[in-house]
Amino acid sequence: MIDAQAVEQRLNRGLLNEWYPVLPSWALAGAPVGITRLSENLVLWRDGNGTPHATEDRCPHRGARLSLGWNLGDRLACWYHGVEVDGTGTVRKVPAAPNCPLEGDKAVKSYPVQEIRGAIFVYFGDEAHLQPCKLELPEELTSPEYGAIVCFAKWKCNYRYAIDNVMDPMHGAYLHAASHFMAFGDKTANMQIRKTPTGFAFEKTNQRDVNFDWVEFGSSGATWLRLSIPYRPSGGPGGSFYIVGFATPVDEDNCLVFFWRARKCSGWVRDVWQFLYRTKLEGLHWAVLEQDRVVLEHMAPDARSQEFLYQHDTGLARVRRVMQQRAEEQVKALAAYRASKASDAKAGQVAA
Repeated sequence: MIDAQAVEQRLNRGLLNEWYPVLPSWALAGAPVGITRLSENLVLWRDGNGTPHATEDRCPHRGARLSLGWNLGDRLACWYHGVEVDGTGTVRKVPAAPNCPLEGDKAVKSYPVQEIRGAIFVYFGDEAHLQPCKLELPEELTSPEYGAIVCFAKWKCNYRYAIDNVMDPMHGAYLHAASHFMAFGDKTANMQIRKTPTGFAFEKTNQRDVNFDWVEFGSSGATWLRLSIPYRPSGGPGGSFYIVGFATPVDEDNCLVFFWRARKCSGWVRDVWQFLYRTKLEGLHWAVLEQDRVVLEHMAPDARSQEFLYQHDTGLARVRRVMQQRAEEQVKALAAYRASKASDAKAGQVAA
């Protein structure tokens, strides 16, 4: 039997065994930074080479926050008693007690880290999947042919609402009707689902490159969403304007949204586009995000229990089923892993 409560908690806190963006790169400089993601407390810091590291934000001595301490480069020193912990979670030194048995112990959980396109990505694995999975992101974030600018915001809602919002192309013609690039397009549409190598696309069948016409849900080591929107000529070079988004849980009531704005351009054309974006268009895009934020933050936490979904909601309904299935599989697999470990431990005790 699957523990329904455990499945719902897993869904609300975030699925495990995948990568999430947790901070923009500029937010991690010299001092250690304490964050909460997926309801777990982490501390991040950069070593002398600028490489980011992440461990549990807890000193193994008395439980003080390591994020309040000092960055010594290859390790952190706890502010409380100076205990030094490195990026693997191993205690390297206990200054107050030479030859302390704690030295050399891997006493703090560590997290694999990657830095990609201006953001810090962290892998969150359960105890049965400590080694990180392969991370494959859309070409807009990996190909040098694309210029990409990241923005992020904190929303006071569960991350599942943020995913639902992006998986709903129809809201663009209403909520964002006054936007500089979403003022066009039909306010009704037939929708269809199209399978992709990493998930599926949900799209309007009677219009393309008019408004927010389609969105892609992808799962390839991380859960991401991709879409394109029309762009007026004064906004820079031709071609599609893409957005690649992630919703990272903070806890069950808050999330971070990361959106990369990308265009396929290079050289001076990219420089011009990025200049135009920063000086003329970024504020307009933030206004659109604010419209999303206001609507989502004012929805009741149990809004799903009182919904009436219709054809335009087929995409978000599909995503919910996919995530529900993954949560059930994770809870079931972890329970089996723990039962196996307990059985092995008991057998070892009997043999002894």
